[in-house]
Amino acid sequence: MDPEHASVNGRKKPQRPQRTPREVADELRARIRSGALRAGQRMPTQARLAAEFGVERPAVRQALRILQSEHLLSNVSKGAPATVAADPGRALTGPSAPPLPTTVGLAPRIAAAFEAEHVEIDAVCLTSVSLTLAIGEPLRQIHSGRLKPAKVDVRVLLPSRDIDLAFPVPVEGHDGADGPVHERWLAQRNAQGQVLRHNLLALRATHGVDVHVSFRALPFTPPVKLYLLNGEEALFAYYTPARSKAQIDQEYLETYDVQGIRSLLFTFEQGTVLRDTAFVEQSYLWFNALWETISSELVLTG
Repeated sequence: MDPEHASVNGRKKPQRPQRTPREVADELRARIRSGALRAGQRMPTQARLAAEFGVERPAVRQALRILQSEHLLSNVSKGAPATVAADPGRALTGPSAPPLPTTVGLAPRIAAAFEAEHVEIDAVCLTSVSLTLAIGEPLRQIHSGRLKPAKVDVRVLLPSRDIDLAFPVPVEGHDGADGPVHERWLAQRNAQGQVLRHNLLALRATHGVDVHVSFRALPFTPPVKLYLLNGEEALFAYYTPARSKAQIDQEYLETYDVQGIRSLLFTFEQGTVLRDTAFVEQSYLWFNALWETISSELVLTG
């Protein structure tokens, strides 16, 4: 008998709850993403997966169908084992991909954008933390010689330092533009923007890339983040405020803040379906309207 389920005083210990089909799909998707399950490879049999995950076969079948709907698997049936898609990377990050946390979904799309000769990236965000992290991968590929763009144009819209932010803010009391929570956000906004600009402009000296990086300030707190890539893609995520704690001057302060790096990122690509094409086009119209009208000069100091 499994010692975990052995009886105690004549009673069996409760078994661990079975995994749901979604949890099984999440694990298998992670294996495909990591390369443990390779393109074109046969999946283990449903019986073997059921035994591994401790679930019934219908749960495995449902998990496989989830991955098939995401174009990660083919030939899902009751018979032969399913097969990993020929191009799982595209399925994981393309327009039919499920929404992924920004830290997972943004970097591969940014890297793909840098395969173009002329790279164009526009962004609306709160601090540019996610964008700075995501650009690290294509920068490494440029330095290793795998990517060779000739020109890079980046435009970023960030909240102005002079406004009362909607978030982050203290749970109790008014923070204002001179408050400690606002000052902490401002320091992060400026630091991340400076790193982003420095890393991109360095490509001029190291690889002769024609680089232009511009920032402008918004008179409001953006409730969403938006990344526009090469006139073809729009990546969209909501900022969801939640109660949290911020460490300021060795003290913890209750705040309403957002975890932008964890926000689920939705991908829309021009030329796929009419809805996606319209979303990309309208996103560019919205961004350009903000850039050319109500935004103002942004200086990443002070």
